[in-house]
Amino acid sequence: MRVRLGYVAIALGLPKTTSSSSVTYTYYQKLTTKEEKLNKLKKVSYSNILDLRKILEYNIKNNIHFYRITSSLIPLATHPEVNWDYRKIFAVDFKIIGDLIKEHSMRVDTHPDQFNVINSMDDRVVENTERNLWFHVNLFEDIGYPFGKMILHIGSGAGGKKDALKRFKNNFRQFPDEITSKIILENDDKTFTAKETLQLCNNLGVPMVLDIHHHICNNDGYSIDEILPDILDTWKDEKLPPKLHFSSPKNHSKDRKHADFINGNDFVEFIELCKPLNKDIDIMLEAKKKDLALFNLVESIKNLRKDWKWIDSSTFEL
Repeated sequence: MRVRLGYVAIALGLPKTTSSSSVTYTYYQKLTTKEEKLNKLKKVSYSNILDLRKILEYNIKNNIHFYRITSSLIPLATHPEVNWDYRKIFAVDFKIIGDLIKEHSMRVDTHPDQFNVINSMDDRVVENTERNLWFHVNLFEDIGYPFGKMILHIGSGAGGKKDALKRFKNNFRQFPDEITSKIILENDDKTFTAKETLQLCNNLGVPMVLDIHHHICNNDGYSIDEILPDILDTWKDEKLPPKLHFSSPKNHSKDRKHADFINGNDFVEFIELCKPLNKDIDIMLEAKKKDLALFNLVESIKNLRKDWKWIDSSTFEL
């Protein structure tokens, strides 16, 4: 069983480096000419792409093989009133990013923002969601990365969960294959439990991302080990191993806010729960301190389990 650790978007070990600089539509509208507007978008986007490359190079240097790319890489990429041809403008830059990822066998994914709701009761929200998800599909295509996946929650529970799940299935099946083939579903901390998410994933034939802390916050009284084998099994037809999310609560055990770092004891306890299943897994750490939390967790694991074998600075075997 091999476990790889990853982190989200920002590398705190790289000062003044961000791939998420933005241009608001309000600011964009205040610019007077088309040339001025386009130049602003190009300047910020190019800065983001350059910093993404720096982050990837940093990950390579530190043997971090799993990383979540920000959804804010290209400002106003999907805004219906902007509609600029960033894909053509940055085609070479995207290829450089993709070549770097593939050359070093990195795994990357994305997590579209929470306003993307496939099962919304508002048709406009569903339409906007489809348009926004195309950005992620196109990004994976532009970097030449066929294994790209985007993580979504089931979404709204409006009208009751039974009807909400039905809406999700109906809308999902009307989305183009280019989008649905890239979607993986995650249980959430308020509405849809891991068991409900698993059932939906099995119905739709999509992989499931188990978020361990969300399960702690929102479950129907059953334990992770009851459903963990079935969750991992949703990845059986995928070329990459199952991925999971792990975070620690900021304060009390059911605090939905993420802590700065990961509790090493809780993490080790979860890995030992996984051990009998003997399956490789990739774990995305959702901690405020990002890459620093990853390094901190590695040190904690080494102190707590001295017999675990480390392949490199972010990968271990049991």
